[in-house]
Amino acid sequence: MTIRVVVVDDQAIVRDGLVTVLSLVDDLEVVGEASDGAEAVAAVERESPDVVLMDLRMPGVDGPTATARITEGHPGVAVLVLTTFADDESILTALRAGARGYLTKDAGRGEIATAIRAVASGQSTFDATVGARLVAQLAGGTVSASAPVATPDPIESLRARFPTLTPREADVLGRIAEGRSNPQIAAELFLTVPTVKSYVNQVFTKLGVRTRAEAVALVLR
Repeated sequence: MTIRVVVVDDQAIVRDGLVTVLSLVDDLEVVGEASDGAEAVAAVERESPDVVLMDLRMPGVDGPTATARITEGHPGVAVLVLTTFADDESILTALRAGARGYLTKDAGRGEIATAIRAVASGQSTFDATVGARLVAQLAGGTVSASAPVATPDPIESLRARFPTLTPREADVLGRIAEGRSNPQIAAELFLTVPTVKSYVNQVFTKLGVRTRAEAVALVLR
């Protein structure tokens, strides 16, 4: 199966580089380009891609605004953010807008391709830098150069914040927020994939969210 991708970045040299790199991946097809959010929305309407690779900070219509418009109007299209910025506010804004994944621009071709495949299949995915910030948020801490990850128990922190969750549900939520897929969670917790799906559905119901990205955004608040 070929995954159809629209590449969005306001810098032509970056956009051209991404198009060239992704065109070398057998199962990816770049079907459109855009230099701002308005062009991105138009490209989605025109090309019906599977994934939009979205920059965040652009003149005119920015990435989060375009992401919200795309995910509201075209819920079957996954948005994967690729940006220079990995601060909590940028991550949270993107996830609240409906982005399904978040990478920084130091990601290599293989990592970007893997992330595109993941979001196209309905998973959430984050690179190591963003993952560290998510783990710190789960633990109620912060990320800094001297202390990259906080040490408190993230499961207990999540149960304190979301008291309706059982310990197992809090554990599953934490792993969702770290970008784990259902099969990965199943392997880590020694559960079947259908059991994990059941836990995920219970978590979504209790939190009042519909997608993994919405769940992660709620965790980051």
